[in-house]
Amino acid sequence: MTTKRKAAKSVKKSAKSVKKAAKSSKSLKVSARAAMSIATSAQRTVKQRVAAMAEVPLAVCESDKDLQAMLKVLSNKDEPVEVRLAALQSLQAASFSVVAFESCRSDYIATLRKVATDPDPELRQRVLGILAREKDGFVQKKLLEGLQNPEKALVPPEKALQLLSYDVHAEAYSAARAIVSKPPNATAKREALRLLAADATAAPMFEKILRDKDELAENRQISASALQALKPERMQALAREMLLDKSEHDDIQATSLTALTQFGNAEAVGKDQALLEGVDRLSAEASTASSKVKQSARRFLSKYQQ
Repeated sequence: MTTKRKAAKSVKKSAKSVKKAAKSSKSLKVSARAAMSIATSAQRTVKQRVAAMAEVPLAVCESDKDLQAMLKVLSNKDEPVEVRLAALQSLQAASFSVVAFESCRSDYIATLRKVATDPDPELRQRVLGILAREKDGFVQKKLLEGLQNPEKALVPPEKALQLLSYDVHAEAYSAARAIVSKPPNATAKREALRLLAADATAAPMFEKILRDKDELAENRQISASALQALKPERMQALAREMLLDKSEHDDIQATSLTALTQFGNAEAVGKDQALLEGVDRLSAEASTASSKVKQSARRFLSKYQQ
């Protein structure tokens, strides 16, 4: 076959590929538009509409009419909640195409703000989560209001604290401190401590909780991690103190060993004979310490013992 014939065949093949791709693209658009018609039709069954929503993201921003139809489904309290949730999922999927969705974003966000106070708890929580990840000022204000006045709460306090952690401000720290001081439940206190872990002024509070043997082990461990980040030298001193305290709980001693093993000053720890002997006793087979503490103690000694 001559070079010219090869070139002609290659061009012909490329032309067919382009034509096929164009036809496929057109077919996809037609399919997406058909799905849009089904998804937004109140005459269709819930099952049909939910299934159609999965095909809709491609067409959401094809026209303002389609966008407004989808937003109307999402915000309409008379629509079945399954359909509204599917609409939210489709709109969220469409929003991942940042450039294509840019012209739709302002209307989308405005609708989400309306739905943020919806009576349905699942839909409301999902919308609040999306807005919180967008660092939306409206939703931050609503979440703080709910923490300060439970009657206005849109979600449980622990969930509100989780959502506020996407973009922490001074007001969130203040609300979290109030929760720690007077927790509505154990989970809310735990989430408040996690949020406060980035607050440099919270170090004294974390030290107090870490020292409190009546406090939940998980809260003490969160406090230890926060102190290691905020006041590492103070955490190292407390870890040593807790390891030498024979009445300390196993979980906290294991946490202390990890802190010293990973972050301890090698020269200072290596010369601390009292600490080395105390950890050696914990690692012994005859020790009453848990297997977790024994393993942590042996890792510590393998690093620091001469």
